[in-house]
Amino acid sequence: MTTIRLTMAQALLRFLDQQYISCDGVETKFVAGVMGIFGHGNVTGLGEALERSSGSLNFIQGKNEQGMAHAATAFAKQHNRKQIYACTTSIGPGALNMVTAAGTATVNRIPLLLLPGDNFASRQPDPVLQQLEAGHDYTISAADAFKPVSRFWDRIVRPEQLMTSALNAIRVLTDPAETGAVTLALPQDVQAEAYDYPASFFEKRVHYVERQQPAPQTLERAIALVKSKRKPMIVAGGGVKYSEATKALAEFAEKFGIPVSETQAGKGSLPWNHPLNVGGVGVTGALAANKVAKEADLIIGIGTRYSDFTTSSKSAFHPEAQFLNININRMDGAKLDGVALTGDAKTVILQLLEGLNAAGYSSSYADGQITALGTEWKNEVDRLYELEHPEGFAQTRALGVINETIGDEAVIVCAAGSLPGDLHRLWRVGQPKGYHMEYGFSCMGYEVSGAFGVALAEPERDVYAFVGDGSYLMLHSELVTSLQEGRKITVLLFDNHGYQCIHNLQRGHGSDGFGNEFRYREQSTGRYTGAPLPIDFAAHARSLGAAAYKATTPEELEQALKAAKEETRTTLIEIPVLAGTNTDGYESWWNVGVPAVSSSTKVTDAHQAMNEKLSQARVY
Repeated sequence: MTTIRLTMAQALLRFLDQQYISCDGVETKFVAGVMGIFGHGNVTGLGEALERSSGSLNFIQGKNEQGMAHAATAFAKQHNRKQIYACTTSIGPGALNMVTAAGTATVNRIPLLLLPGDNFASRQPDPVLQQLEAGHDYTISAADAFKPVSRFWDRIVRPEQLMTSALNAIRVLTDPAETGAVTLALPQDVQAEAYDYPASFFEKRVHYVERQQPAPQTLERAIALVKSKRKPMIVAGGGVKYSEATKALAEFAEKFGIPVSETQAGKGSLPWNHPLNVGGVGVTGALAANKVAKEADLIIGIGTRYSDFTTSSKSAFHPEAQFLNININRMDGAKLDGVALTGDAKTVILQLLEGLNAAGYSSSYADGQITALGTEWKNEVDRLYELEHPEGFAQTRALGVINETIGDEAVIVCAAGSLPGDLHRLWRVGQPKGYHMEYGFSCMGYEVSGAFGVALAEPERDVYAFVGDGSYLMLHSELVTSLQEGRKITVLLFDNHGYQCIHNLQRGHGSDGFGNEFRYREQSTGRYTGAPLPIDFAAHARSLGAAAYKATTPEELEQALKAAKEETRTTLIEIPVLAGTNTDGYESWWNVGVPAVSSSTKVTDAHQAMNEKLSQARVY
């Protein structure tokens, strides 16, 4: 047997450089490179290997561990999970900074390979700098925090363990049903230890992603179920995009006259102006979709995990409606007591189409009903896009200007605050990959990092990060990385002086408002009720090396967008918007839990209202 003597870190990189994924006959190099921030837990191990033995893997220097891991997640998502960046950090705080990003990737079913440094496997020296000492269990380190947010986790305490572990890591990362964060904890001494690895371990490996076929009996039951229903409705999730099933979905919906609603991850599965697209569904949904949902007798969920936002905390749908869940993941397929049709979304849609067509099926919506609902909602979006407010720049007006200016070729990225709700309801998407929303975790701080990851994946497209001032302050580090790498993004910063989305939620359930606005503390009250903090975000962006503009009116915003498009470097546009001018309602409800006991009657009244809604929601 031919062997190659390498350190464990060198062997890991050589292995990763030889992994490929094949889908529908198209072969793609799976690992594009490594993003990293070096510390004493990885600089002399994996760092040395990246410096001298990286092969064709590209290295990108991160600025914040969470930020670079978000960028890697966005990169993989924009590539429909067919290509990834790995992320490496030191031990201790450097590693723990990636835990949030690991949860974000796992919740969203996106492959993310994390390579945190770890304590010495030899336990010499002990304790090492940044070591987490658990007196009751000396095998525990900071890297153990990744276990609940990883789909696969391992610690490599001997160099030869890498072979089994690496193969399993790639197995999970390339499995559309199981993918998410994968964590390989790498003790800093083991990274530098040598081993005679079999040369065969470094041969090119192609991982074939085969489109899973549904079981014939289950398909027959699904066809019979649809045939028994008059008013089915489709909920298109992210799986429609990852399966590249958008054309199949359109053909299916058109053939049988079935309206299509969209989750945040699924938005763009149909063009916004398709006659059967009734828009977002659920808490942040459109009026058209939520009206259809209350009438539909069958919900056909395709590639959705049915979050509480999609289901309006299980109150969005008719109490007697049944569920047919098309999903590659069996857990998601079983939700809401649905009939699980396990398989690849595109494959299942086409087989359902064939079976229902042979049976002569058609839905029974009244003539013009879906068109009328769509027209009603289009008119409402037009109204909100033109809305003028006497006290300031309305957020919906700003979105209208942006939507009409940047064009269908652009990609927008968002994650948290009031913007996801407005975008889900109002944004008009022309292309499936033009809407990149992280709303599985709704992770504040994803926006700028995610936009960099998207620009890395599709450098030929204009990429816009939609971010509130709260999220921007939490995490904007990869703006600098975008400048360093020459991957331009445009950051649209909506400044409403605080966490106004949660402020609205708070006040909507009996509170007078507490702790959510960016104001000075008043000494007389001891609370944040003073004047708003005067933060100059445009000046901050300029100080980092970005171009920057400030737009306080629709005319200024349009001019700034056009100017930003001509810039060759990352650009930020600061947009002061009036708090509370976001959208809300449209026959939706969200169960957040309201106190049963309070000194405020407004709170107890809100609790009573919550109980009334709970009585109308499904219980499983």
